[in-house]
Amino acid sequence: MTADSKIFVGLKSTRKKTTTRTEPSGPKCHWDGCERIGHHRAPVGQEGEGLFFIFCLEHVKEYNKGYNYSSALSSPEVARYQKEAAVGGRRSLGSVFTQPEEAPLPSTARSGSAKTINARKSAERVQAHKVELQKRKLRVLEARAFETLGLSEDATPEEIRRRYKERLKQLHPDANNGSRASEAQLKASIEAHKLLKLNGFC
Repeated sequence: MTADSKIFVGLKSTRKKTTTRTEPSGPKCHWDGCERIGHHRAPVGQEGEGLFFIFCLEHVKEYNKGYNYSSALSSPEVARYQKEAAVGGRRSLGSVFTQPEEAPLPSTARSGSAKTINARKSAERVQAHKVELQKRKLRVLEARAFETLGLSEDATPEEIRRRYKERLKQLHPDANNGSRASEAQLKASIEAHKLLKLNGFC
């Protein structure tokens, strides 16, 4: 006997299906006077870590609107947090810009041109020479040249050039009504400047 036999045609189950409607279960909403089921947790607050209220969707929204998330913080801390949040936690005022004393070295990145590489090498050489001059003790003629110009041994190149120009103006015969009395001092100042320039002091 097969399933499509005439005997089975027209046979129907006489058992009626019963639809049982289950009521939603769960904890009741903690909001005063609300009878709905609560599915959403909300923190109790300060000194209640790990404890939660249970609210329905409508009342959890209402609770969150009035919840104070910074009750544990003092007002200066809250103000500092608000300020940092507004500017991104960075100082925007009072930054000091200092002009570099020396010209910056050319970029270390290879640009592909020989000019940049050579400029880098020569700048490094000049800096190394300056450091070496500062470290080593002055020779007798160098010390005498500083003394002739009336400068200290740690004078900067700018100070040396300024003093040399002043000496030229003071000791030149044209500035002394043609008097040749200061000619020896003028010659000594020129020689002193020449010596300091040759040795890289200016």
